Amino acid sequence: MRLAGQENSVTAEPRARKYKCGLPQPCPEEHLAFRMVSGAANVIGPKICLEDRMLMSSVKDNVGRGLNIALVNGVNGDLIEARAFDMWAGDVNDLLKFIRPLHEGTLVFVASYDDPATKMNEETRKLFSDLGSKNVKDLAFRDSWVFVGAKGVQNKSPFEQHMKNSKHTNKYEGWPEALEMEGCIPRRPTAS
Repeated sequence: MRLAGQENSVTAEPRARKYKCGLPQPCPEEHLAFRMVSGAANVIGPKICLEDRMLMSSVKDNVGRGLNIALVNGVNGDLIEARAFDMWAGDVNDLLKFIRPLHEGTLVFVASYDDPATKMNEETRKLFSDLGSKNVKDLAFRDSWVFVGAKGVQNKSPFEQHMKNSKHTNKYEGWPEALEMEGCIPRRPTAS
């Protein structure tokens, strides 16, 4: 006996399999899967996903204008703390107090929303540069920026994107388009 519609099931398109955080392929052993999106203009908040856990998003109600930062244990991938820092009207000292005392191997996920740079000073830029950023020195008003760095890195991070705010190339009136970045970050080995 044949069921109606059964003959079409063989030719149906296979559904694309999605992996942690919606990545198109799985990460290797001892790597953490991540996906992040900067905010879009001043309307759609940023998102930071790690190992299929949403660390920051508008739905979680833990994002805000400025820099959205999630600190993660580089060995086990656990969230240490997530906070938003208003870089337009906020106090840069709050951000400095947050990132100065980081422990070696702490992963730092950063997604901009609206304005990431107005309140940035030389110390802030140096701290992000020490975490592996190559673009923080050029970050300006209403730029889009996503970055993953770590305390104690020797080289610049491969996980960084930056788009300048330019009236000639902006996708939204007054803002560049949102940036998306995904990948696999090696876990930090435990001290033996």
